[in-house]
Amino acid sequence: MLAPMAMALRQQGVPVKIVYLGHRDGSALMVRKESDIHTMKDLRGKRVAVPNRFSNQFLMIAKALEDNDLTASDITLLEMPPPDMPAALYAGAVDAIISGEPFMGQTELDGYGRVLYQAKELWPNFISCVLVVREDFIRDHPEQVQGLVNGIAQSGLWLDQSMEHRMKAAKAVAENYYNQDPRLLRFVLSKPPDRVTYTKLRLVKKDFEEIERLALKMKVLDGPLPFEQYADPRFSENTTDVGPYPWEAP
Repeated sequence: MLAPMAMALRQQGVPVKIVYLGHRDGSALMVRKESDIHTMKDLRGKRVAVPNRFSNQFLMIAKALEDNDLTASDITLLEMPPPDMPAALYAGAVDAIISGEPFMGQTELDGYGRVLYQAKELWPNFISCVLVVREDFIRDHPEQVQGLVNGIAQSGLWLDQSMEHRMKAAKAVAENYYNQDPRLLRFVLSKPPDRVTYTKLRLVKKDFEEIERLALKMKVLDGPLPFEQYADPRFSENTTDVGPYPWEAP
């Protein structure tokens, strides 16, 4: 789940907690290849599509505007489902799009999109998706939660071990799990190699404090939200000695 959405749900009384990260980075701000937009300040007066106001990408745009002495009133933000964004950019319905991969990579691979900024350039160590678990399940089955967290940690370590592993994963995932073109997944996992990262997924309080600050500024949250209220870091702290998953793709 998107981190700001999980935090907002918790503030609204939904009994869930964040226990681990899914990955870091994995987003890009795209413009048309021939566009004269080359900096954040060039977006003044332009239309920018974001997934929704509870998305990390919405807050990333807020941070990028803030860092460039701009405000949300300097651009037009449009909420749009990520699968619709490539077509909207191609048709000129919007001037820029931002969401999680692989939709941003699709525009680049098809030849009409250009990366304005990768996530790491706008927000170093950007948090994308988070693993959210109901509190009653955490209470009743902590060993299963730990097993799930360990499995994600092991898979991430395996994936980031080598480009060979990433290419094997792209093929296996495309063929067995998602209706995606293996070529697209290979592109997203390699251009550049750190476009999406799957390690350093432990919960760090200061990372979420920045999310909270921006979420308060953009009125995604109704008020301050203590880290301990929506996060349970003990499971991620137990992944220190976890090694890569012992798997080899056929």
